[in-house]
Formats: sequence, structure tokens, C-alpha cells
Amino acid sequence: MPAPKNSIRRSLLVTSAILLSTALTAPVALAAPSPSAAHSSIPSADSSATASADPSKSPSKSPSKDSKKPKDSKDSKKPNGSKAAPPAKMSTVGGTLLGQAGTQVNLASGVPVLPKGLSARSWIVADAESGEVLAAHNAHWKLAPASTLKMLFADTLLPKWPSSTKHKVESSDLAGIGSGSSMVGIKEDETYTVHDLWLGVFLRSGNDAVRVLAAMNGGVEKTVEEMNEHAEELQALDTVVVSPDGYDAEEQTSSAYDLTLIARSGLQKKDFREYASTVRADFPGETKKNKKGKKVRESFEIQSTNRLLSGDYDVPVYEGIAGVKNGNTTNAGATFTGVAEQDGRVLLVTVMNPEKKGNEVYKETAKLFDWGFEAAGKVDPVGELVPPRSAVQADARPGASASPGEADGTGEGAPGAAGSRPVASAAAGGGAGGVGTALAVTGGVLALLAGGAFLVNRRWPLPDLVRRRPRP
Repeated sequence: MPAPKNSIRRSLLVTSAILLSTALTAPVALAAPSPSAAHSSIPSADSSATASADPSKSPSKSPSKDSKKPKDSKDSKKPNGSKAAPPAKMSTVGGTLLGQAGTQVNLASGVPVLPKGLSARSWIVADAESGEVLAAHNAHWKLAPASTLKMLFADTLLPKWPSSTKHKVESSDLAGIGSGSSMVGIKEDETYTVHDLWLGVFLRSGNDAVRVLAAMNGGVEKTVEEMNEHAEELQALDTVVVSPDGYDAEEQTSSAYDLTLIARSGLQKKDFREYASTVRADFPGETKKNKKGKKVRESFEIQSTNRLLSGDYDVPVYEGIAGVKNGNTTNAGATFTGVAEQDGRVLLVTVMNPEKKGNEVYKETAKLFDWGFEAAGKVDPVGELVPPRSAVQADARPGASASPGEADGTGEGAPGAAGSRPVASAAAGGGAGGVGTALAVTGGVLALLAGGAFLVNRRWPLPDLVRRRPRP
């Protein structure tokens, strides 16, 4: 629905948000499309005009399925490693600047320069709670998402079953898994809990676990349909799901912006936060007869493939990391969305398809986290993470205004208004039950806003944010 015109009378909360939106009229540095280009503090000729445009005068974006067709996804389908350029015109959901090619950042006095050596086709740095986008590069470029799409799978299906629900796997559950898929090791005729299956999805990125959960949900086709519907509800309109596990598929796309929206939504769910922050866990193996002829079922350890969470030979565990999900396919290259908290500030960073291989996606993410934590509170935002449609509709009532960043409005958005401070904090301690989950939780748990959904122009706290404990 189109965003309604501003009411004469506004609540103090909405007024605060509008005042913050004036920050978008500050000079904006528009870097060249090359991710490694030098950044200039000189604004482009139309940067101020686009940032301060009247939302009511911009064309609305249709919520129909046709609006989500990846018409400009041709460039994203070029072989990984080949030169590709972002489309000249991209979505403006969250702000006009986010629809422009190249790097968008306000390089005012006192703002640290962006890190050197960024090679990713697309990335974004955002405040997870206020929704402010601190900087972005080709934020709405429709690219193959790989297994980061499993965040949307989890956000869509997690509420459906209690974690203790058991399921005996049939051969049909595992049908259609793509060649070369990442697997956790699920076996036919064995029984697993939903908890086991979600650990397989988050830690090992197991496409076999995804397929079993999709079968429990009524099949792949139904699951894909629900995922696409949920993406529209989240206003993740660059996202088109074809395969629920993120396996390369024709016309399957997402964007750095959308993946960040999806992660932000998922992090409102306690189970999502816990699975995303789990470093290692025991996973059920096959049932076999021991030497005495008795049937026993052993387990084996699985570890998160998120290297900022688990670490690697050339990537240290990132301070304050709490998830979320990584991916890697031939077409998508490496993709990653992460959430981290330092000194009461919670940031989300998404990086898609860096030119360099290996663990580069984690290295570039760490650089952007470092920049974001240093720049937060100093840099003026270039856009916002928009709220779900249902939150916008709930707030679209007399005396209130719809979010300027709503997709059905203009795509231009003011950052969320200031509110309560982040509630996540770290604590050290040992794991339990063989599950290396960071169970550091804040002393006081905040209630979810509006019964679990955040309101337009309000901060979206992450209650009892689960974090990975520092290694001893």
C-alpha cells in the first residue's frame, strides 16, 4: 500500500525519526563502482536532492510477484570471477542512495575512511537495532545468495514445530538434493529431533537437513512458496527463492540489503539466535550393532562453518560475534551475513562475492565490522533497514505515518529514531550438553516490541542476544 501523506499531528517518536532523516541531506561520498576505488568526500551533483526528496512524490513499488522478477539478474549470472557491473537502476527500498551503484557513505569530518582492499561485489553495514545503514556498496544488486538463503528458510519455518518434535527420515525426504551439496550426514530410516535438524542447517549448512524439514512442511514447492511470501512480508523484494537451501538455481537471487533484512528478522527469534551462535554440537549418527549385538546409536561432533564464529588458521574468532550464516557456490561465490556486538552496539554486515577466494569473505566482513564500530555514532546514515509490511500497516493509522522507507512508499527512508540502548552483553563460561553455544545473556530480558514485531520508526532491540563466548 502506498505510504500515506504526513499527518499534521505526529507523535514525538515519529517526529524524532523525521528529524533524523535530515541527516541524509548531508554530503554523500559516491565512490566509483570499483569496490577498491578511493573515496571522496565531495558530494555528487544530485546527492542532496535525492536524499531530501519528498516521499509522497516518488513512484510506489508494486508488491506483486512481477515486481520481484530478477529482470536485472543477468549480470549476476556471469561465471564467478568474471567482470560484472551492477545494473544502472536498482531498488530504492530503504533509501534512494541505496539504489545507486558504487559505494555510499557520508565521509564527514571525524568519520573514519572505509577499509582498503574491499573486493566484494556488494556489501552493507547496518545498525541491527536502529536499522540505520551506515555504509553500503551496490546494496540492491541482485546476486546469487548461496546458503545465506537458509536464513530465510529458518525465519520462515522455525515457528512451525517445537524443537523436541521427532521425525523418522524417509527416502523421499532426501530426494532432489543437488550434486556437491553440503551435507550434515542425515540417514534414511533414522529418527531426528527438529533441534537436531536445525543444528544441521546452521552449523554444517546441510542441504539434507533442509530437505527433511521442507518435507515435514509439506514439500519443497510449498516451502519455496512460503519463503517467497515471507520475503515479500519483510520487504526483501530483491529475493526470489527457487531452491530452499540456496543451491544454485536459475533466477534465484537476493541482495546484501535483503539478506541483512532477513537476518534482522531472524534474530528476533530466540531459537534462531541460539542456533546461529552455536559453535559446535553433537549430532546423531547411524544406529549400529555393537560387539555384543546390541543396537546403539552413536553421535559425532559438528562444528560451525562460520569462520568468524569458529575461527580458522588465517581467521581469528571475531570479538563479539553472534552468527549468522555463510554460503558458497560456484555461481554465488562466497557470501556471508554476520552480527556482532561491542560496547553495547549491535551491527549487521553482509558481504557478497569478493574477488579473492579462501576466507576472504570473512576477512572483508571483519574489516567492515571494525569500521562500523569505529564509525557508529559519528557517521550519518545513507538509508535504513525497512520494517516488515505488517508493522507498517499496523502503524498506518490516524496520527501516525508509514515508514518513509517502505517499499510501497518511495523507497526513500529516514533512519529509525533513537530509543533504548542495546541489551546484549558478553559473559564467559563453559558450554553444556556438548553444545558450544554462547549462552551469555543479558541480566534483564526486554519484552519484544508490540508482541514480537517492531514498530515503524522505533528501535528494534535484540532481546537476550546470544553470543559466542571468547575462547579461554
